[in-house]
Amino acid sequence: METQLDPMKDDLPLMANTSYMLLKHYVLDLDVDFKSKVIGGSIVLFFETGSQYRKTISAGKECCQSQFDETCKMRASEPCHIPMINVSTCSSKMECNDFAVSGKDEEATSDENSNHSNNEQASGISSSKDCCDTEDHGNKDFLLVLDCCDLSVLKVEEVDVAAVSGIEKFTRSAKLTGVSKELENLRNQIVLELVTLPADRWKEQLYYFTHCSQAPGCGELLFSTGTWSLEIRKSGIQSPADFPHAIRIWYKTKPEGRSVTWTTDQSGRPCVYTMGSPINNRALFPCQEPPTALSTWQASVRTAAGFVVLMSGENSAEPVQLREGILSWYYYVSMPMPASTFTIAVGCWQEVKQQSFKQKAAIGTSTEFSLPSSQTDLRWHEEICGHMEYPCRFQNPAARLQAVIPYRVFAPWCLMESCEEYLLQLVPQCLSAAYATLGTHPFSRLDVLIVPSNFSSLGMASPHIIFLSQSVLPGGSHLCGTRLCHEIAHAWFGLAIGARDWTEEWISEGFATFLEDIFWARAQQLSHDEIKEQQELKALLRWRRLRDEVQNSEEELQVLRPKKESTGEVSESGASVVKYGLKAEKIFMQVHYLKGYFLLRYLARRIGEVSYLASLRKFVVKFHGQLVLSQDFLSMLLEDIPKQKQSGLTVESIFQNWLDTSGIPKPLLEEGETWKECQLVQQVSGEVTKWIQTNRRIRKSSKKKMKQDEVVFQQGRLSFCNLIRCPSLCKKRV
Repeated sequence: METQLDPMKDDLPLMANTSYMLLKHYVLDLDVDFKSKVIGGSIVLFFETGSQYRKTISAGKECCQSQFDETCKMRASEPCHIPMINVSTCSSKMECNDFAVSGKDEEATSDENSNHSNNEQASGISSSKDCCDTEDHGNKDFLLVLDCCDLSVLKVEEVDVAAVSGIEKFTRSAKLTGVSKELENLRNQIVLELVTLPADRWKEQLYYFTHCSQAPGCGELLFSTGTWSLEIRKSGIQSPADFPHAIRIWYKTKPEGRSVTWTTDQSGRPCVYTMGSPINNRALFPCQEPPTALSTWQASVRTAAGFVVLMSGENSAEPVQLREGILSWYYYVSMPMPASTFTIAVGCWQEVKQQSFKQKAAIGTSTEFSLPSSQTDLRWHEEICGHMEYPCRFQNPAARLQAVIPYRVFAPWCLMESCEEYLLQLVPQCLSAAYATLGTHPFSRLDVLIVPSNFSSLGMASPHIIFLSQSVLPGGSHLCGTRLCHEIAHAWFGLAIGARDWTEEWISEGFATFLEDIFWARAQQLSHDEIKEQQELKALLRWRRLRDEVQNSEEELQVLRPKKESTGEVSESGASVVKYGLKAEKIFMQVHYLKGYFLLRYLARRIGEVSYLASLRKFVVKFHGQLVLSQDFLSMLLEDIPKQKQSGLTVESIFQNWLDTSGIPKPLLEEGETWKECQLVQQVSGEVTKWIQTNRRIRKSSKKKMKQDEVVFQQGRLSFCNLIRCPSLCKKRV
């Protein structure tokens, strides 16, 4: 039986049945075609059986190793399309073969073969309750459900991982006792061994993922596409444990697909990038969207020479020429994260380097901040991490001392000078300030890209890469620096620590908004009084934005925990919905940023900033690499500072006053009058009033010339910049 979801609702469905099969690794092998505005190729998915249907293998039985060894000998002559790569030298230069078939050939194969179909189902959104499909003969087949839309799926097949040279060593593990003699089950056991290799063998794991992804297919699978999903089954397979654990999907994106944007950059050159769509990446590749499906990935992307491929990846990829005019770029990540965090940008980007255009006087770009004495608690990293096993930087002594991680800045050609003037020198300062506040950088490197002008936000953070809008550049160091600090903060809150339920966006955006002020104040090296005045002014401006938004939006969209007690709950299959995830107004709202910020500010003021930041660092150390709910943070904070409980501050009271209700929280209403006492706020208010009146007088006099207007504007600009102590804003730009 199927449970029907209403397609007319504004909730975003997460269809993947992660409780039955959990995706552990993606291998993407793609071609980017700017003429047709299509990204096409294949993706190989490696699964483990989900928690609902894990088979218990009884002890005492032995795997038929001899039969498997004999099978491997018989298959030794079969072509596996695997390059000769030394495991010990596995690096960014390791490339997958160019095995993608053309779109026409794939579509022909798909149409001629009756074993699968690509019929669009427009009858609504369905989620299979028992994840089975009933054929004419009455048997129920297990149904694998993936999140997918706006894709042309051409073919789905099982991958013969048993054909990979050297893979037989994974069958000799003690874990393989009791395995059936059937080769299909042996393939699944090989994948199980591969996805569960310990963290210190990650290079070997990556090597075999690459080789297995290039192994031949061993049978096509039945599939159909729906409005929001791709459903796959194998005839006669009724259990997730017996379903193929390595499958290859041939597909193409559609030019109108909502996960990527095809456009031109500011220099008029074609480009494509993921822009943070409400539907995430399901129109870029079939995936498991629920945040609990933490996975790693690797990708080879081919495109015409002259284009640069930037992506969420631990390595700074260098292009490899496959043939004349075609380059291949390879990236990988070893830290498991939700598929929604995957980001790609392909364009004629130029790397911005110091003195790209002219010789300049030395600029202080290497500013680093030593750890304050209160930072000694960052040596907690000797503790065992609480996340699933992966090569963690928090356990790496060298990474723990790295205040500034390697970084690069990219932009269209016409914006390189602006990026060199402001952005390039700000990156190390902001990275160092973030390290001084929270400690170890969760990611090993950072690319910063100025994205095309149609980007709808000021910035977006993904693993190892940040997108910034061109709008931050005219604002000089202040606007550029504050936005950069906000996105850098997401490395800890939003990426390394993610929300288990996406409706709790405040866990990401509220923390980033709160921390951007702290990072930026340290980057500017302001005095204590200057920091306080600047933060009070920003708080007042945010309060006014929040007040206006609350007055002009639906109450249901103002709640930070809209699912309340049901937050984090999923169906038996693992499917769920993101409440209001598709509501158009929600995209433009800042309530999760602002109310989240004010909650954290309220807690910091009650507890004291020093103790509060120490608790934040402790929270990062304990929960990095994991998904959390609001109560995880609040409970730990109040346990650290028990006297707050005695004063009536509890998790329940915070839920009631801040997270579960609409409108402006009561404690914030009580604080509204205090900003009037801030001297900087009074000065800025006076200046704003003065120049509004001046502007009105100028407009009344129609004979005033434009030059006079410009003089008045520059005077007003200078006065305002002096007030907020941002000298770089006062520098006249040519």
